Amino acid sequence: MLVPSDTVAAQSKLLYQLSKFYGERVQARKVAVAKTVKDVCKVVQDVLKEVEVQEPRFISSLNECNSRFDGLEVLSPTEFEVVLYLNQMGVFNFVDDGSLPGCAVLKLSDGRKRSMSLWVEFITASGYLSARKIRSRFQTLVAQACDKSSFRDVVKMVADTTEVKLRIRERYVVQITPAFRCSGLWPRSAAHWPIPHISWPNPNLVAEVKAEGFDLLSKDCIFLQGKQSSMEGDAWVLNFTEAEKSLLSGGCRKKCLNILKTMRDRHLELPGNPVTSYHLKTLLLYECEKHPREVEWDETCLGDRLNGILLQMISCLQCRRCPHYFLPQLDLFKGKSPSSLENAAKQCWRLTRELLTNPRSLEKL
Repeated sequence: MLVPSDTVAAQSKLLYQLSKFYGERVQARKVAVAKTVKDVCKVVQDVLKEVEVQEPRFISSLNECNSRFDGLEVLSPTEFEVVLYLNQMGVFNFVDDGSLPGCAVLKLSDGRKRSMSLWVEFITASGYLSARKIRSRFQTLVAQACDKSSFRDVVKMVADTTEVKLRIRERYVVQITPAFRCSGLWPRSAAHWPIPHISWPNPNLVAEVKAEGFDLLSKDCIFLQGKQSSMEGDAWVLNFTEAEKSLLSGGCRKKCLNILKTMRDRHLELPGNPVTSYHLKTLLLYECEKHPREVEWDETCLGDRLNGILLQMISCLQCRRCPHYFLPQLDLFKGKSPSSLENAAKQCWRLTRELLTNPRSLEKL
């Protein structure tokens, strides 16, 4: 049994190991990813510039700012998503009545003329702005732009998908997703958030997040699969990237996420992709609710937070359910095979056991 002095010694050893792991492995990953992002974005920007020449309504919003690219999300060291923000010209009502899980529709306001909209030909007879129609047009434009791009030797469209995906240098996949920014608005399906009686996030941060709003993305939604809805093609997927960024900005939260992503790439990159960086980010947000005080996100607590998240991940994998943070009725494991989740649970348990029982485990992890 550990007496307090042993506990302190073990804790400081772990902190030293984590600090070393972060300085070596995590930083190396960050540097490599940043280099890849720069290279990949050069190609994507060239393709989008060509799209804009053909169709001025699709203006590239992929801009570099303080050596970061706005609208770019790193899904893994070889997979990226670029969100292309569209101009919403025309007045649409945001309809989020729960009939389309994880999605919403944009409907022309009553009495508004279709011709008043910038996207007139993508509005259905019922007055909905169709996400699929816009994406289909965009896909055609991107395919043509790839042929004209000065990078045409290294970039090609990924076939057999309704998504707009590019394969670059045979190694990297970039999904380009048309989207609308919804600022100052909060979806009804996320109205339960934040949960009352939990002191995190504080009211100021909640107000900031809700004012920031969310995005509506034109992409296939796994949560609608199997639902026979005529609205499916018109629906836009709710996305909370900016809100998540704001919530994870204090204490060692970002550091914690970066360590988890590095561990995932090294040990949980498994067939069927059962554990993604988004699953890790989601469980980190739940961990913030379980440990609402800022003192619990001090660097000295980093080991405890990591163990807590990994144990939670094992539990989710075993139960085969991982609820979305803002829309808990959605299961982020939907579409994953039971065998891939079971395999991931075993692998995650091996990793966690190693961390909990071997003080020097991080040297070889």
